[in-house]
Amino acid sequence: MRLTLNLATLLISLPTSQAFIGLGISMYNPSCAFSCRAAIASVPLECSEHGGTGGHMGHGSSLTTPECRASSTPFLTTLAWCINSTCADFDVDTWKLERYWREKATGDTHVLPKWSYAEALQQVIQPPAGELDTEETLNSTVIVPRVSCQTEKNSMEYFEKQETWHARYGLVLLVTGFATPILFILLCQVPFVNRVFDSINPYIIYPSFFGTYQVQPLQYLLGNAPTTGQAIYVVLFAILNIILTVVNYPSTQPNTWFEDAYQEIMAYVANRTGVIAFAVLPLVILFSGRNNILLWLTNWSHSTYMLLHRWVARIFAVQVIVHSIIELVLYIYMGSYEEELIQPYWIWGIVATVATCIMLLTSILLIRRSSYELFLILHILLAVSVIVGCWYHVEYLFQRKWGYELWLYAACAVWFFDRLLRVLRIARSGLRSATVVEISEHIVRVDIQDVEWSAYHSPIGKSLHAYAYFPTLNPYRPWENHPFSIIPNAMLHPHTNSPITTPSTPSTHSTTDPEKSTTTPTHPQPPSTHSGLTLYIRKSTTKGLTSHLRPTTTSTTTLPTLLDGPYPSTSAPAGPRQPDRILLIAGGIGITGVLPHLSFGTSFNTDTTVALYWSLKARDEGLARDLSPLLEDVHGTGRAEVVVSVGRRLEAEGVLEREAAAGRRRIRVVVCGPGGLCDRVRAGVVAVGRTGEGEKGKEDLTVWDLEVDAFSW
Repeated sequence: MRLTLNLATLLISLPTSQAFIGLGISMYNPSCAFSCRAAIASVPLECSEHGGTGGHMGHGSSLTTPECRASSTPFLTTLAWCINSTCADFDVDTWKLERYWREKATGDTHVLPKWSYAEALQQVIQPPAGELDTEETLNSTVIVPRVSCQTEKNSMEYFEKQETWHARYGLVLLVTGFATPILFILLCQVPFVNRVFDSINPYIIYPSFFGTYQVQPLQYLLGNAPTTGQAIYVVLFAILNIILTVVNYPSTQPNTWFEDAYQEIMAYVANRTGVIAFAVLPLVILFSGRNNILLWLTNWSHSTYMLLHRWVARIFAVQVIVHSIIELVLYIYMGSYEEELIQPYWIWGIVATVATCIMLLTSILLIRRSSYELFLILHILLAVSVIVGCWYHVEYLFQRKWGYELWLYAACAVWFFDRLLRVLRIARSGLRSATVVEISEHIVRVDIQDVEWSAYHSPIGKSLHAYAYFPTLNPYRPWENHPFSIIPNAMLHPHTNSPITTPSTPSTHSTTDPEKSTTTPTHPQPPSTHSGLTLYIRKSTTKGLTSHLRPTTTSTTTLPTLLDGPYPSTSAPAGPRQPDRILLIAGGIGITGVLPHLSFGTSFNTDTTVALYWSLKARDEGLARDLSPLLEDVHGTGRAEVVVSVGRRLEAEGVLEREAAAGRRRIRVVVCGPGGLCDRVRAGVVAVGRTGEGEKGKEDLTVWDLEVDAFSW
């Protein structure tokens, strides 16, 4: 309890913070004046309440109120004389001393001393002869020992210096975590650097960090492995955290706050880890948001930021746990643990720490896969508990005096910004009506009319997705939503009247080959109006929102739908990288993620050619029939190869090897489908990118761009 009382006495009566310590906030300026008051603060006065249970600076036999100090002549004259003699060595302006006197002399900004600083000094006619005795009542003007003032001054200055480093290191981590993706994209705009990245992508950007696992979870559902490029970010950020946590802890002894150097350093480390945890928290929330501003400023995908969210959250949790353990060890060592345990700030700190630990344990992939909706609700409730616990932890200790709350303001602002934009996106689309058509046993088509987003017309060839709410499907969980790739109705209506065909047997072929196709009945096509969109949804077989999707029986039977979107699904390559070949590889319902690239590649007057390789199971043949008009139309442009494989596994490695052998300048590969297919394509691109197979010279080897569109978060 002694340490807390010491700090509370010294950290008192400051205005609400507007910045951080050392960056707009000065804790002890002028330190010479603060040291004088600290040296005499525990000395009893004639007006003190003797026999009290509390005290100042560890003195438990008396309690001195601000009103008592404001009227005590010995206290005011002793303080004024000490300030005058001590601050003379530091050339402190008189106005600063007067301001300090008004705000700090009594310990309460609302209680002013009966004299100004100059008036109190004038009361000392002759230099005092006696020396301060902290055990006796102060009843005359005395000299404060210089060694006492110097010890107090050193203690304050070293503590403030540490707090300054805490704030600076926290800002370094926050800015580094936020700015690194932006810096990476800016570097990619530089031609020379761009070519360097073209060369190293197959080696340190694209490969998975653990074998060939990336979209597929690791064995035993341990989680999703990062790519090597993502791992570099995580490792460097973790190393920076470690460095800034362990460096720069100078000690000063003797110290009026800490009995020995062990206590002092432990307290500094505890404070450092707490501040760094606060500084990292806005990044944790930012990376998880759908409306993450970095998604707009960079070409990194939402899946990438979700992976970074999980790893940065683990770093945050480690800092929180280390902070709590060190505080616990420190107070046990000081013998005041039982007294601190009942304090409100300590209780709320426990709430935040326990909630963080539970979040860490319940966020493993096994739990997310078993019941994602339950995980999400629990995750949000625990996140709120962490923020509330952190808020009251510092509120009870410091009453918003030192800027610690600004980190929490930033975290809450990021969260509210994301949620506000979600609401605005939903409000912009409004409540829509959707019709549901069953096109195979496990896939339905959802047609939503009167929706037209300007993002459809973007010339960047990105696939888009939206989060769809079907509130009437599960009235007990109307907030439940899922991301789906979206296809504008305008894309689904061909410009030519080709027959709708589908494979009669499982085979690999072009959908326009009349010798391998037969005309078959099809499902009703989406309405021909261009102001609408279509979702193809694979129904869950056992549980979840999509398991409730049923075909609408008549044109008047519709499904109320809300849409949050659109959002870009993939990460387009950075820099001026116009490919001469776009290679689209899709598996099953993943075709919806690559169709915008197919349309883009054939709609503009460029030299880019497009090839689509799509494999799907025989049970999903209805999806191929439903999209046959679109694929026929695209193939009819003469600029696209369309190969559909029904009931047979696509040999993605062979496709990539054939493309590499063609000796093209740049090939953009876009893959969307099951995790196994996505990971095989990633491994294949890495392999051909490293071997550099091609017919041109070494300087003109094929450059590979890779985009993986997978909702793997």
